Amino acid sequence: MKFCKKCVMPDTRPGIVFDAEGVCHACRVAEQRKNIDWNKRFKELEKLCDKYRGKNGHYYDCIIAVSGGKDSHYQVYVMKELMHMNPLLVNVNNFSWTKTGLYNFNNMSETFGCDIISLHLNKKMARKFLWKALVKMGSPTWYWDKAVYVFPIRMGINFNIPLIIYGENISYEYGGFQTKETYSAMNQINNDVVKAVDWDYWLDDDITMKDLNTVIYPTQEEIKEAEINPIYLSYFVKWDGYKNMELAKKYGFKSLGDTGEWEREGFIEDYDQIDAFGYLVHPWLKYPKYGHARATDVASYWIRTGRITREKGIELVKEHDHKLDKRALKDFLDFVGHTEEEFWQVIDKFWNRDLFEKINGIWKLKNPIWKQKQ
Repeated sequence: MKFCKKCVMPDTRPGIVFDAEGVCHACRVAEQRKNIDWNKRFKELEKLCDKYRGKNGHYYDCIIAVSGGKDSHYQVYVMKELMHMNPLLVNVNNFSWTKTGLYNFNNMSETFGCDIISLHLNKKMARKFLWKALVKMGSPTWYWDKAVYVFPIRMGINFNIPLIIYGENISYEYGGFQTKETYSAMNQINNDVVKAVDWDYWLDDDITMKDLNTVIYPTQEEIKEAEINPIYLSYFVKWDGYKNMELAKKYGFKSLGDTGEWEREGFIEDYDQIDAFGYLVHPWLKYPKYGHARATDVASYWIRTGRITREKGIELVKEHDHKLDKRALKDFLDFVGHTEEEFWQVIDKFWNRDLFEKINGIWKLKNPIWKQKQ
């Protein structure tokens, strides 16, 4: 494994690119964004909103895809309070909420005065799908994540609301397959969060095409006819997850630290991805496959934004990155109806033998960042 010279991201992250100086694309993007004329970008957003505001009379002006988290609060704040739009919020419901997450979700609607349409996925089928996705590709939340991308577009078509607001372009800003910045989120479905596979990959006696309606992406003809225009808000405003959290707290958002509900293993913050328990098995699965997990993601982001040094980032990664939260795992297994023994039997095949070696029954990184010459 090789690591970025500025942050702590390894070259095993899918789609990541290092330049000749050994610096990852995400770090270069962070440098470039310091030179952006944000006032100009903000005016572009105002002009875009002018085009859609009141287009449907007293009807909704736009759709905002939300989870209820800090970034959702920020998105609604910008579009409702600053842009004076009338947004419809759409959400794919969690299989199991944290109390903190459910509070934040309800707070967002009550504080900003917005309607929400929430999709409750078929739990009977989801249990089968999540386990099958874990066994086949090591990505248990494929079904849920796909719905997150499909549902806002489908609602835009069904309700004739062309403008759809997403938060940040994770593939561009965090290092991925998209290396050019764009405000359009039309290709978001291809950012590799949800692997592209043929439907036959999933079909069996338990899962049929009728079960997949909520994750079938609209056709290009449907999207074109409805003039759907999905955008990344992070293109138009100076996006910073930590500052989003600070603003969200002014409008009632609470972190896990505020509520004391859950001290998570493997995480170095208490305010991101806090709405569900079992979902967090998914980001941890990057660790056996790619040698890094959530602590690496957050530490790298903090380094880029100047909140910590690279040396501190390495310490955080060493202490936290390998840990799978016990409460998250229990919640996931309770939902899918399998045992912890069955889980670890499945995971064993996903440990990347090029990156890990088994020592006394424990998989350990062969060449972690803290053992490399800095």
